[in-house]
Amino acid sequence: MTQTILLLEDDVQLSDTIKQFLTFQGYEVFCAYDGLQAQDLTYEKHIDLMLLDVKVPHLNGFEFLKTVRSEGKDTPAIFITSLNSVKDVTQGFDSGCDDYIRKPFALKELLVRVESLLKRTYGTYEEKIDLGNSLFFDTRSLLLTQENKRVSLKTKELKLLALFLQYPSELLEYEKIFETLWEYDEEPSAGSLRTYIKTLRAVIGKEKIETIKNIGYRFVE
Repeated sequence: MTQTILLLEDDVQLSDTIKQFLTFQGYEVFCAYDGLQAQDLTYEKHIDLMLLDVKVPHLNGFEFLKTVRSEGKDTPAIFITSLNSVKDVTQGFDSGCDDYIRKPFALKELLVRVESLLKRTYGTYEEKIDLGNSLFFDTRSLLLTQENKRVSLKTKELKLLALFLQYPSELLEYEKIFETLWEYDEEPSAGSLRTYIKTLRAVIGKEKIETIKNIGYRFVE
């Protein structure tokens, strides 16, 4: 599954540069130019990591992250800012950030920090996963093949499979699954989810997906 990054940066040129660079590296980047736009994106999109400038309009980066953390979201966050005093760095970590990069910075350094934090937070999983029975799933392109032939599945079914493979053996509650599969302007459907589960079981094996009654599902390795 392509990992997603929220970029809060009010310098349009710098924002475009970072977005192009990270997109080329295989990430999906959502740009916000003020704190309120960033707040909206956290509700609208599934975000794997946040890159946050501090001095932005309406709601500065520190306050934005405090709000996110107060809502119980633990999405990893890196501040990218020209504020470089010990007091500023301390305030950044007190707000709930995981890393702090001082401007100006090299894009390569940014990439190293991003990859390191994502690896630390989510662990690593192969891009192409062997599911047995000649089934292979490419987590980047969301392509499922059997004996080198594409297996036709709906987009949400492929996203669900990618989610299971990202968190093997972990209980995935309904809320987490709904948040990943459905966009903010879509109404999550428990009935549709059951259908997706049934389809995946038919393809990869019934025993691979365990139902945890009234809570969610678990992918069994």
